Amino acid sequence: MSSVVVALLVLAGLSEALGRVMPVAVGRSGVPRRRIVRLLLAGAVVEGAVFALWPLTAWTLAELLLSSPPPGGGLEWTPGLLIPLALSAVLAFPLLGPLLHLLLFVGVGAGLTGPLAVETGLGWWTAAGCVAVAGVLLGVTVEGVRRLVVRISATDAAVTP
Repeated sequence: MSSVVVALLVLAGLSEALGRVMPVAVGRSGVPRRRIVRLLLAGAVVEGAVFALWPLTAWTLAELLLSSPPPGGGLEWTPGLLIPLALSAVLAFPLLGPLLHLLLFVGVGAGLTGPLAVETGLGWWTAAGCVAVAGVLLGVTVEGVRRLVVRISATDAAVTP
């Protein structure tokens, strides 16, 4: 993975984390800045990792559908594929609404579908299904992690005076 791709993944992850953490930080007065920064950094790493795993997960799902593994090393993010993702993460700050956010991710997923279809030899619609299922699985997983972190944080705040 090139340094440009890593930087774009971190930018997209940081934007997602900002959209998730800032409403919590604004809604709760007295939250220490250090804690907010730690939450932002942790969120950026988690969101960036989820974004990085999206093409790999879609590739793995596509391999499950094929009788023999496709030639090639798999689908990876390139700056051309990743720039729309980073742009959608910045533009579709989760505060702007889930519909716009979803619409932009569908557009990024459609951009990822073409290279997946070419690399695996699957049809466009089948590749789109793999990308969609991979996105949903990763989204549900990260949402579960978020809820677990919130639950642990609430327990930690209740115990600490």
